[in-house]
Amino acid sequence: MKYISFAIPCFNSQDYMSRAIDSILTGKDEVEILIVNDGSRDQTSEIAHEYMENYPDIVRVIDKENGGHGDAVNAGLGAAQGKYFKVVDSDDWVDEEALKRILTLIRNLEEDGEQIDMLVSNFVYEKAGASHKKCVHYRNALPQDEIFRWDDIGHFRLDQYILMHSVIYRTDLLKLIQMKLPKHTFYVDNIYVYYPLPHVRKIYYLDVDFYRYFIGRDDQSVNEKNMIARADQQIYVTKTMIDMYEMGEISSKKLRLYMVNYLAIMMTVSSIILIRSKTEENIEKKRELWRYLKKRDFKMYLKIRYGILGQTMNIPGKSGRKISSLVYSVARRIIGFN
Repeated sequence: MKYISFAIPCFNSQDYMSRAIDSILTGKDEVEILIVNDGSRDQTSEIAHEYMENYPDIVRVIDKENGGHGDAVNAGLGAAQGKYFKVVDSDDWVDEEALKRILTLIRNLEEDGEQIDMLVSNFVYEKAGASHKKCVHYRNALPQDEIFRWDDIGHFRLDQYILMHSVIYRTDLLKLIQMKLPKHTFYVDNIYVYYPLPHVRKIYYLDVDFYRYFIGRDDQSVNEKNMIARADQQIYVTKTMIDMYEMGEISSKKLRLYMVNYLAIMMTVSSIILIRSKTEENIEKKRELWRYLKKRDFKMYLKIRYGILGQTMNIPGKSGRKISSLVYSVARRIIGFN
């Protein structure tokens, strides 16, 4: 049985994709690896097909026209046959011992006739040149060694939110809610994590350092210069998430708080990128984004705007922008991104 389908979106990934694939191959016949070649112009497809020839019972290749990261995830999900679904970017990899423990857990759940909607594990920032590798865990926020629900969760710190790196969803859940990410758009991993949350009933947290998130390439989407250049896409993703749900209709109070705080982080990231661009056009885009939130959901606007993050992002004048940028710089060092 294929317990996990791993989708690996690849675009011109010939120089580093093998590390991702090799790390997952250690799961053997219990995993399915879907290498999605998203219109690459290098040897990505040839490398992928070589893996499929060598591991025909594990690896499948999807060659498609370029549609961006989200569209590659869509293609992987559409082809997935495993019980659970996980996205691994082509420049990242997974810890082999942690993978064994995750597969053992899923196997045991199956034997007990149990299934979960979401499995959460830790991830590690593999930042190029950094001697200290920051690990994001959820020990203080999530129960361990048991199936739990949203009402059982604790408090998440700002550097502790569930990202694409830390989540494995049940495949049929994603297909049932018709998960479909926008084409040719960066930062859609936030939609991927956020959209399924109200549909998740049963959760399990396994305290293993599973996902290794590499940071250091100049062309990465989280590079600050690239984020400023793609600020409109960050705004689009943030607005899309704002529009997804009426917060008053989220039944679990703890989930509702988590989702509002997640949106506060998205508003903060969008705002600070626009501030740091230092153009009046982008400063106006920042103001418009906050007006959009206010018009869409006034109660949510008040919670976010007058929370700590919202206040920091809206200090008036040039001095306020400097303070906002300083806060961002400190957060970068604490959290470890970019």
